[in-house]
Amino acid sequence: MDGALHSYVTVMADTAMDSARQAEREILAGRYRGPLHGMPIGVKDLCYTRGVRTMGGTRILADFVPDYDATVVDRLKTAGAVILGKLTLCEGAMGPYHPELEVPVNPWDATRWSGVSSSGSGVATAAGLCFASIGTDTGGSIRYPSAVNGCVGLKPTYGRVSRHGVLALAESMDHVGPMARTVEDTAIAFEVMAGFDPHDPTSRREAVKPVRAELAKGVQGLRIGFDRRYATEGVEPGLVQALDAVLAVLTELGAEIVDLTVPDVTKVSLAWWNLSTAEAAEFHADRYPTRAKEYGAGFRDVLEHGAGVSGVTYANAAKIRAEFSGRLEGVLAQVDCLVCPSMSNAASPKLADPFGPEREDDWSSMVWNDVHTKPFNFSGSPTLSVPCGFSADGLPFSVQFVGSALSEAMLCRIGHAFEQVTPWHDRHPAV
Repeated sequence: MDGALHSYVTVMADTAMDSARQAEREILAGRYRGPLHGMPIGVKDLCYTRGVRTMGGTRILADFVPDYDATVVDRLKTAGAVILGKLTLCEGAMGPYHPELEVPVNPWDATRWSGVSSSGSGVATAAGLCFASIGTDTGGSIRYPSAVNGCVGLKPTYGRVSRHGVLALAESMDHVGPMARTVEDTAIAFEVMAGFDPHDPTSRREAVKPVRAELAKGVQGLRIGFDRRYATEGVEPGLVQALDAVLAVLTELGAEIVDLTVPDVTKVSLAWWNLSTAEAAEFHADRYPTRAKEYGAGFRDVLEHGAGVSGVTYANAAKIRAEFSGRLEGVLAQVDCLVCPSMSNAASPKLADPFGPEREDDWSSMVWNDVHTKPFNFSGSPTLSVPCGFSADGLPFSVQFVGSALSEAMLCRIGHAFEQVTPWHDRHPAV
Protein backbone atom coordinates (compact mmCIF):
# COMPACT_ATOMS: atom_id res chain seq x y z
CA MET A 1 0.00 0.00 0.00
CA ASP A 2 2.73 2.48 0.90
CA GLY A 3 4.21 2.02 -2.58
CA ALA A 4 1.51 4.44 -3.73
CA LEU A 5 1.48 6.71 -0.68
CA HIS A 6 5.25 7.16 -0.11
CA SER A 7 4.86 7.78 3.62
CA TYR A 8 7.94 5.72 4.57
CA VAL A 9 11.40 6.57 3.31
CA THR A 10 13.01 3.62 5.14
CA VAL A 11 11.18 0.44 6.17
CA MET A 12 12.83 -1.44 9.04
CA ALA A 13 11.31 -4.79 8.13
CA ASP A 14 13.79 -7.15 9.78
CA THR A 15 14.12 -5.29 13.08
CA ALA A 16 10.36 -4.70 13.20
CA MET A 17 9.68 -8.44 12.85
CA ASP A 18 12.27 -9.23 15.51
CA SER A 19 10.66 -6.70 17.87
CA ALA A 20 7.18 -8.05 17.14
CA ARG A 21 8.24 -11.62 17.90
CA GLN A 22 9.91 -10.48 21.12
CA ALA A 23 6.77 -8.59 22.16
CA GLU A 24 4.66 -11.67 21.47
CA ARG A 25 6.91 -13.85 23.62
CA GLU A 26 6.90 -11.34 26.46
CA ILE A 27 3.13 -10.84 26.43
CA LEU A 28 2.43 -14.57 26.32
CA ALA A 29 4.80 -15.01 29.26
CA GLY A 30 2.90 -12.37 31.25
CA ARG A 31 5.58 -9.70 31.00
CA TYR A 32 3.26 -7.00 29.66
CA ARG A 33 4.96 -3.61 29.43
CA GLY A 34 1.81 -1.52 28.86
CA PRO A 35 -0.60 -0.38 26.14
CA LEU A 36 2.14 0.25 23.55
CA HIS A 37 3.61 -3.25 23.91
CA GLY A 38 3.73 -4.74 20.42
CA MET A 39 2.10 -1.70 18.79
CA PRO A 40 3.55 -0.57 15.43
CA ILE A 41 4.96 2.96 15.41
CA GLY A 42 6.30 5.09 12.55
CA VAL A 43 9.14 7.51 13.29
CA LYS A 44 9.65 10.78 11.46
CA ASP A 45 13.04 10.66 9.78
CA LEU A 46 14.36 13.50 11.90
CA CYS A 47 14.70 11.15 14.89
CA TYR A 48 17.90 9.19 15.38
CA THR A 49 17.52 5.42 15.10
CA ARG A 50 20.54 3.38 16.11
CA GLY A 51 21.99 1.52 13.12
CA VAL A 52 19.39 2.94 10.70
CA ARG A 53 20.00 5.98 8.51
CA THR A 54 18.44 9.30 9.54
CA MET A 55 18.24 11.66 6.57
CA GLY A 56 16.06 14.54 7.74
CA GLY A 57 14.47 14.73 4.30
CA THR A 58 17.84 15.54 2.72
CA ARG A 59 20.30 13.77 0.45
CA ILE A 60 23.23 15.39 2.20
CA LEU A 61 22.61 13.07 5.19
CA ALA A 62 21.87 9.98 3.10
CA ASP A 63 24.80 8.11 4.66
CA PHE A 64 24.27 9.28 8.24
CA VAL A 65 23.67 6.28 10.50
CA PRO A 66 23.39 7.23 14.21
CA ASP A 67 24.95 5.02 16.86
CA TYR A 68 22.17 5.74 19.37
CA ASP A 69 18.41 6.26 19.44
CA ALA A 70 16.74 9.59 20.04
CA THR A 71 15.33 9.72 23.55
CA VAL A 72 11.78 9.62 22.20
CA VAL A 73 12.57 6.49 20.16
CA ASP A 74 14.30 4.86 23.11
CA ARG A 75 11.27 5.48 25.32
CA LEU A 76 8.94 3.95 22.76
CA LYS A 77 11.16 0.88 22.46
CA THR A 78 11.34 0.55 26.25
CA ALA A 79 7.54 0.56 26.29
CA GLY A 80 7.60 -2.38 23.88
CA ALA A 81 6.60 -0.52 20.72
CA VAL A 82 7.57 -1.98 17.35
CA ILE A 83 9.34 0.61 15.21
CA LEU A 84 8.21 0.02 11.61
CA GLY A 85 10.45 2.54 9.89
CA LYS A 86 11.31 6.14 9.13
CA LEU A 87 8.68 8.51 7.74
CA THR A 88 9.12 10.93 4.86
CA LEU A 89 9.35 14.68 5.44
CA CYS A 90 10.14 17.94 3.69
CA GLU A 91 13.84 18.68 3.35
CA GLY A 92 15.23 19.84 6.67
CA ALA A 93 11.63 19.89 8.01
CA MET A 94 10.86 23.17 6.21
CA GLY A 95 8.49 23.43 3.29
CA PRO A 96 9.82 22.04 -0.01
CA TYR A 97 10.96 18.45 -0.56
CA HIS A 98 14.29 17.30 -1.91
CA PRO A 99 13.81 16.51 -5.64
CA GLU A 100 15.42 13.06 -5.33
CA LEU A 101 12.94 11.90 -2.67
CA GLU A 102 9.25 10.99 -2.99
CA VAL A 103 6.44 13.25 -1.79
CA PRO A 104 3.83 11.62 0.50
CA VAL A 105 0.38 11.28 -1.08
CA ASN A 106 -2.81 12.37 0.68
CA PRO A 107 -4.81 9.12 1.16
CA TRP A 108 -8.14 10.94 0.83
CA ASP A 109 -7.32 12.42 -2.57
CA ALA A 110 -4.01 12.00 -4.37
CA THR A 111 -4.41 15.40 -6.04
CA ARG A 112 -4.44 17.23 -2.68
CA TRP A 113 -1.72 18.52 -0.35
CA SER A 114 -0.56 16.01 2.27
CA GLY A 115 0.73 18.60 4.73
CA VAL A 116 4.09 20.09 5.44
CA SER A 117 7.09 18.58 7.24
CA SER A 118 5.38 15.68 9.10
CA SER A 119 3.42 14.73 5.97
CA GLY A 120 4.72 11.16 6.03
CA SER A 121 3.57 10.85 9.64
CA GLY A 122 0.10 12.15 8.81
CA VAL A 123 -0.31 9.94 5.73
CA ALA A 124 0.90 6.76 7.45
CA THR A 125 -1.29 7.37 10.52
CA ALA A 126 -4.44 8.20 8.57
CA ALA A 127 -3.95 5.26 6.19
CA GLY A 128 -3.49 2.79 9.05
CA LEU A 129 0.15 2.08 8.20
CA CYS A 130 1.05 2.48 11.89
CA PHE A 131 -0.79 2.66 15.20
CA ALA A 132 0.79 6.04 15.91
CA SER A 133 3.66 8.12 14.65
CA ILE A 134 6.19 10.66 15.86
CA GLY A 135 5.85 14.11 14.35
CA THR A 136 7.65 17.39 14.93
CA ASP A 137 6.24 20.89 14.76
CA THR A 138 8.10 24.20 14.38
CA GLY A 139 5.37 26.20 12.67
CA GLY A 140 2.51 23.76 12.07
CA SER A 141 4.12 20.48 11.04
CA ILE A 142 2.05 18.28 13.36
CA ARG A 143 -1.15 20.26 12.91
CA TYR A 144 -1.23 20.71 9.12
CA PRO A 145 -0.62 17.01 8.33
CA SER A 146 -3.12 15.99 11.04
CA ALA A 147 -5.69 18.36 9.55
CA VAL A 148 -5.39 17.42 5.88
CA ASN A 149 -5.02 13.69 6.52
CA GLY A 150 -7.78 13.48 9.12
CA CYS A 151 -5.95 12.27 12.22
CA VAL A 152 -5.25 13.48 15.75
CA GLY A 153 -2.04 15.37 16.50
CA LEU A 154 -0.68 16.59 19.82
CA LYS A 155 1.90 19.37 19.86
CA PRO A 156 3.01 19.26 23.49
CA THR A 157 4.30 22.12 25.56
CA TYR A 158 7.78 23.12 24.39
CA GLY A 159 10.27 20.91 26.22
CA ARG A 160 7.66 18.39 27.40
CA VAL A 161 9.08 15.77 24.98
CA SER A 162 12.85 15.57 24.62
CA ARG A 163 14.54 16.78 21.44
CA HIS A 164 17.73 14.81 22.16
CA GLY A 165 18.68 12.94 19.01
CA VAL A 166 16.21 14.84 16.83
CA LEU A 167 17.62 16.82 13.91
CA ALA A 168 16.73 20.47 14.39
CA LEU A 169 14.97 22.99 12.23
CA ALA A 170 14.73 25.89 14.70
CA GLU A 171 15.73 24.66 18.13
CA SER A 172 13.92 27.34 20.12
CA MET A 173 10.58 26.38 18.55
CA ASP A 174 10.89 22.68 17.65
CA HIS A 175 8.27 20.49 19.35
CA VAL A 176 8.12 16.66 19.25
CA GLY A 177 4.74 14.95 19.61
CA PRO A 178 2.52 11.98 18.72
CA MET A 179 -0.04 11.52 15.97
CA ALA A 180 -2.70 8.79 15.99
CA ARG A 181 -6.26 8.07 14.87
CA THR A 182 -7.93 8.85 18.21
CA VAL A 183 -7.30 11.13 21.16
CA GLU A 184 -6.90 8.17 23.52
CA ASP A 185 -4.27 6.54 21.30
CA THR A 186 -2.45 9.88 21.07
CA ALA A 187 -2.57 10.21 24.87
CA ILE A 188 -1.12 6.72 25.31
CA ALA A 189 1.82 7.57 23.06
CA PHE A 190 2.35 10.95 24.73
CA GLU A 191 2.57 9.46 28.21
CA VAL A 192 5.38 7.20 27.03
CA MET A 193 7.24 9.93 25.14
CA ALA A 194 7.01 12.79 27.64
CA GLY A 195 9.22 13.68 30.59
CA PHE A 196 12.47 15.29 31.60
CA ASP A 197 15.63 14.19 29.81
CA PRO A 198 19.04 15.19 31.20
CA HIS A 199 20.41 14.97 27.64
CA ASP A 200 18.12 17.84 26.56
CA PRO A 201 18.73 20.98 28.65
CA THR A 202 15.51 22.53 27.31
CA SER A 203 13.31 19.67 28.51
CA ARG A 204 10.81 20.41 31.29
CA ARG A 205 11.55 19.06 34.76
CA GLU A 206 7.95 18.96 36.01
CA ALA A 207 6.47 15.50 36.48
CA VAL A 208 4.20 14.39 33.64
CA LYS A 209 0.58 14.58 34.70
CA PRO A 210 -1.56 11.51 33.96
CA VAL A 211 -3.43 11.94 30.70
CA ARG A 212 -5.30 8.77 29.87
CA ALA A 213 -6.80 8.60 33.37
CA GLU A 214 -8.28 12.08 32.87
CA LEU A 215 -10.09 11.38 29.61
CA ALA A 216 -13.38 10.20 31.06
CA LYS A 217 -13.92 13.29 33.24
CA GLY A 218 -15.80 15.16 30.52
CA VAL A 219 -16.14 18.91 30.10
CA GLN A 220 -18.89 19.78 32.57
CA GLY A 221 -18.12 23.22 34.02
CA LEU A 222 -15.04 23.87 31.89
CA ARG A 223 -14.47 27.29 30.29
CA ILE A 224 -13.83 27.15 26.54
CA GLY A 225 -12.41 30.31 24.98
CA PHE A 226 -13.37 31.46 21.51
CA ASP A 227 -12.36 34.53 19.49
CA ARG A 228 -14.76 34.51 16.56
CA ARG A 229 -12.78 36.95 14.43
CA TYR A 230 -9.52 35.08 14.92
CA ALA A 231 -11.11 31.67 14.43
CA THR A 232 -13.26 32.42 11.38
CA GLU A 233 -11.84 35.35 9.39
CA GLY A 234 -10.30 34.05 6.16
CA VAL A 235 -11.46 30.51 6.98
CA GLU A 236 -13.30 28.15 4.63
CA PRO A 237 -17.08 28.59 5.21
CA GLY A 238 -17.67 24.87 5.70
CA LEU A 239 -15.01 24.82 8.40
CA VAL A 240 -16.62 27.80 10.14
CA GLN A 241 -19.85 25.78 10.31
CA ALA A 242 -17.88 22.82 11.68
CA LEU A 243 -16.33 25.02 14.39
CA ASP A 244 -19.78 26.26 15.41
CA ALA A 245 -20.85 22.62 15.65
CA VAL A 246 -17.86 21.91 17.91
CA LEU A 247 -18.91 24.74 20.24
CA ALA A 248 -22.49 23.46 20.22
CA VAL A 249 -21.36 19.95 21.17
CA LEU A 250 -19.15 21.22 23.99
CA THR A 251 -22.00 23.39 25.27
CA GLU A 252 -24.37 20.41 25.24
CA LEU A 253 -21.78 18.47 27.24
CA GLY A 254 -21.79 21.16 29.93
CA ALA A 255 -18.94 23.50 29.00
CA GLU A 256 -19.22 27.29 29.04
CA ILE A 257 -18.16 29.17 25.91
CA VAL A 258 -16.24 32.33 26.82
CA ASP A 259 -15.67 35.19 24.37
CA LEU A 260 -12.09 36.42 24.40
CA THR A 261 -9.60 38.22 22.19
CA VAL A 262 -6.43 36.58 20.92
CA PRO A 263 -3.48 39.03 20.89
CA ASP A 264 -2.61 40.66 17.57
CA VAL A 265 -0.89 38.09 15.31
CA THR A 266 -0.08 40.34 12.34
CA LYS A 267 3.66 40.47 13.10
CA VAL A 268 4.04 36.80 13.99
CA SER A 269 4.52 35.28 10.54
CA LEU A 270 7.47 37.43 9.42
CA ALA A 271 9.12 37.25 12.83
CA TRP A 272 8.71 33.46 12.78
CA TRP A 273 10.26 33.28 9.30
CA ASN A 274 13.33 35.26 10.36
CA LEU A 275 13.82 33.31 13.59
CA SER A 276 13.29 29.87 12.07
CA THR A 277 15.46 30.40 8.99
CA ALA A 278 18.29 31.94 11.02
CA GLU A 279 18.23 29.02 13.46
CA ALA A 280 18.11 26.56 10.55
CA ALA A 281 21.16 28.22 9.00
CA GLU A 282 22.98 27.90 12.33
CA PHE A 283 22.16 24.18 12.57
CA HIS A 284 23.37 23.53 9.01
CA ALA A 285 26.42 25.81 9.23
CA ASP A 286 28.89 22.92 8.94
CA ARG A 287 27.33 21.93 5.58
CA TYR A 288 25.98 25.20 4.19
CA PRO A 289 27.20 27.03 2.17
CA THR A 290 30.21 24.74 1.61
CA ARG A 291 27.98 21.94 0.26
CA ALA A 292 25.12 24.12 -0.93
CA LYS A 293 24.67 22.28 -4.24
CA GLU A 294 23.76 19.08 -2.43
CA TYR A 295 20.62 20.67 -1.02
CA GLY A 296 17.42 20.98 -3.03
CA ALA A 297 16.55 24.41 -4.42
CA GLY A 298 13.73 24.94 -1.93
CA PHE A 299 15.64 24.32 1.28
CA ARG A 300 18.72 26.01 -0.13
CA ASP A 301 16.60 29.14 -0.47
CA VAL A 302 15.59 28.81 3.21
CA LEU A 303 19.20 28.54 4.34
CA GLU A 304 20.28 31.44 2.16
CA HIS A 305 17.66 33.67 3.73
CA GLY A 306 18.55 32.51 7.23
CA ALA A 307 22.25 33.15 6.71
CA GLY A 308 21.41 36.73 5.77
CA VAL A 309 19.27 37.54 8.83
CA SER A 310 21.06 40.28 10.73
CA GLY A 311 21.48 40.39 14.47
CA VAL A 312 19.16 43.39 14.64
CA THR A 313 16.47 41.56 12.62
CA TYR A 314 16.79 38.48 14.80
CA ALA A 315 16.60 40.55 17.99
CA ASN A 316 13.49 42.34 16.74
CA ALA A 317 11.84 39.02 15.92
CA ALA A 318 12.74 37.68 19.36
CA LYS A 319 11.16 40.78 20.94
CA ILE A 320 7.94 40.25 18.98
CA ARG A 321 7.90 36.64 20.07
CA ALA A 322 8.41 37.42 23.76
CA GLU A 323 5.77 40.15 23.84
CA PHE A 324 3.19 38.09 21.97
CA SER A 325 3.82 35.04 24.16
CA GLY A 326 3.34 37.06 27.32
CA ARG A 327 0.05 38.49 26.11
CA LEU A 328 -1.19 35.08 24.99
CA GLU A 329 -0.34 33.54 28.34
CA GLY A 330 -2.63 36.07 29.99
CA VAL A 331 -5.47 35.14 27.65
CA LEU A 332 -5.06 31.39 28.09
CA ALA A 333 -5.01 31.78 31.88
CA GLN A 334 -8.68 32.85 31.70
CA VAL A 335 -9.96 29.57 30.24
CA ASP A 336 -9.37 25.84 30.19
CA CYS A 337 -8.66 25.93 26.46
CA LEU A 338 -8.97 28.07 23.34
CA VAL A 339 -10.78 26.74 20.25
CA CYS A 340 -9.69 27.64 16.71
CA PRO A 341 -8.97 25.80 13.45
CA SER A 342 -5.89 23.62 13.10
CA MET A 343 -5.81 24.99 9.56
CA SER A 344 -8.03 27.49 7.80
CA ASN A 345 -9.21 25.15 5.04
CA ALA A 346 -9.41 21.56 3.89
CA ALA A 347 -6.56 20.18 1.81
CA SER A 348 -5.93 22.31 -1.28
CA PRO A 349 -4.63 21.03 -4.62
CA LYS A 350 -0.98 20.09 -4.27
CA LEU A 351 1.66 22.29 -5.84
CA ALA A 352 2.83 21.50 -9.36
CA ASP A 353 6.41 21.91 -8.08
CA PRO A 354 6.86 20.75 -4.46
CA PHE A 355 10.66 20.99 -4.74
CA GLY A 356 11.47 24.58 -5.65
CA PRO A 357 11.67 27.73 -3.50
CA GLU A 358 8.39 28.32 -1.71
CA ARG A 359 6.69 31.49 -2.90
CA GLU A 360 4.22 33.39 -0.75
CA ASP A 361 1.37 32.88 -3.21
CA ASP A 362 2.11 29.13 -3.32
CA TRP A 363 1.85 28.91 0.46
CA SER A 364 -1.32 31.01 0.62
CA SER A 365 -2.93 28.72 -1.95
CA MET A 366 -2.41 25.78 0.43
CA VAL A 367 -3.15 27.56 3.72
CA TRP A 368 -5.63 30.37 3.16
CA ASN A 369 -4.99 32.16 6.43
CA ASP A 370 -1.73 31.19 8.12
CA VAL A 371 -2.37 32.49 11.65
CA HIS A 372 -3.46 29.42 13.61
CA THR A 373 -0.17 27.55 14.07
CA LYS A 374 2.97 29.70 14.36
CA PRO A 375 1.67 31.80 17.30
CA PHE A 376 1.66 28.66 19.46
CA ASN A 377 5.20 27.75 18.46
CA PHE A 378 6.18 31.24 19.60
CA SER A 379 4.51 30.67 22.97
CA GLY A 380 5.39 26.98 23.27
CA SER A 381 1.76 26.30 24.17
CA PRO A 382 0.37 22.76 23.87
CA THR A 383 -2.24 22.16 21.17
CA LEU A 384 -4.42 19.21 20.18
CA SER A 385 -5.78 18.80 16.65
CA VAL A 386 -8.90 16.63 16.25
CA PRO A 387 -11.04 15.83 13.15
CA CYS A 388 -14.30 17.79 13.27
CA GLY A 389 -16.07 17.24 9.96
CA PHE A 390 -15.66 17.05 6.20
CA SER A 391 -15.80 19.45 3.29
CA ALA A 392 -18.24 19.12 0.40
CA ASP A 393 -15.40 17.37 -1.45
CA GLY A 394 -15.09 14.75 1.29
CA LEU A 395 -11.88 16.14 2.78
CA PRO A 396 -11.24 16.35 6.55
CA PHE A 397 -11.67 19.46 8.68
CA SER A 398 -9.78 19.85 11.96
CA VAL A 399 -10.36 21.77 15.18
CA GLN A 400 -7.47 22.87 17.41
CA PHE A 401 -7.65 23.02 21.19
CA VAL A 402 -4.96 25.28 22.69
CA GLY A 403 -4.01 25.43 26.36
CA SER A 404 -1.60 26.98 28.81
CA ALA A 405 1.73 25.30 29.53
CA LEU A 406 1.61 21.65 30.61
CA SER A 407 -2.16 21.35 30.04
CA GLU A 408 -1.93 18.31 27.74
CA ALA A 409 -4.19 16.25 30.02
CA MET A 410 -6.89 18.93 29.91
CA LEU A 411 -6.68 19.28 26.13
CA CYS A 412 -6.94 15.52 25.64
CA ARG A 413 -9.86 15.40 28.09
CA ILE A 414 -11.73 18.02 26.05
CA GLY A 415 -10.80 16.49 22.69
CA HIS A 416 -11.83 13.01 23.88
CA ALA A 417 -15.18 14.26 25.13
CA PHE A 418 -15.87 15.85 21.74
CA GLU A 419 -14.65 12.77 19.90
CA GLN A 420 -16.86 10.36 21.86
CA VAL A 421 -20.12 12.00 20.74
CA THR A 422 -19.16 12.71 17.12
CA PRO A 423 -18.46 10.32 14.22
CA TRP A 424 -15.50 11.99 12.57
CA HIS A 425 -12.71 9.84 14.04
CA ASP A 426 -14.42 6.70 12.71
CA ARG A 427 -14.11 7.80 9.08
CA HIS A 428 -10.93 6.68 7.37
CA PRO A 429 -9.62 6.99 3.80
CA ALA A 430 -10.41 4.09 1.47
CA VAL A 431 -6.93 2.65 0.97
